[in-house]
Amino acid sequence: MLIIENVKKTFNRGTINEKAALNGVNLHMNPGDFITIIGGNGAGKSTMLNMVAGVYPIDEGVITLDGEDISQKPEYARAKYLGRVFQDPMRGTAAGMQIDENLALAYRRGQKRTLRWGITREEKELYMEKLKGLGLGLETRMTSKVGLLSGGQRQALTLLMAALQKPKLLLLDEHTAALDPKTAKTVLELTEKIVDENNLTALMVTHNMKDAIRLGNRLIMMHEGKIIYDVAGEEKKKLQVADLLKKFEEVSGGEFANDRMMLS
Repeated sequence: MLIIENVKKTFNRGTINEKAALNGVNLHMNPGDFITIIGGNGAGKSTMLNMVAGVYPIDEGVITLDGEDISQKPEYARAKYLGRVFQDPMRGTAAGMQIDENLALAYRRGQKRTLRWGITREEKELYMEKLKGLGLGLETRMTSKVGLLSGGQRQALTLLMAALQKPKLLLLDEHTAALDPKTAKTVLELTEKIVDENNLTALMVTHNMKDAIRLGNRLIMMHEGKIIYDVAGEEKKKLQVADLLKKFEEVSGGEFANDRMMLS
């Protein structure tokens, strides 16, 4: 479903702020893979997701999605293939619009816009059914402005919107990091449910090692712009946090240094 081949990216090239963010990343994802990504600060986790989404152009390499080379496609041209949920709950929704209007925008992603009536009765029924699945009571508030929702409710709505058109690839960039532990747990449970029910292919960056081990069928660890560890299946299920720390030290030659990840 996704093939990343020797992708490199350097920011501020030729200046004192030059930073090699990706140093030849290679990743092959099969349809239905749910990969969690961990690594220290500046390891290249979010940069890799941004390269796939087309936020920045890559310097070298090839990115192929479902057999199509998207390496040079602009961000807007990739949007119809991708679902994205950001770390900031405010980024995935339009605060001044109603819940049902936000869902309608997501439902029409990649389609031509016309002058027909905004939301049909059939669509309203679909949105109500999908909102019920979140278990947050939002199906009774479909005409409420999204700006009135809590951060957790907005993130759950963003997640639903990202998966509404069953994207070829779902990108989750530390989407629970800004939430309190209880709300984060709820959003993660919804993430697992939505990915499983829709059989989505997903990449999830997380700072929580336990979540990285528990969720998905595959785990990768990044360091200095490269993937240094890739584990899947039964081997992944047997992992402990101590195993990940040991593996990091073996491969990188140094101790894992990320306060936020260690504390979680």
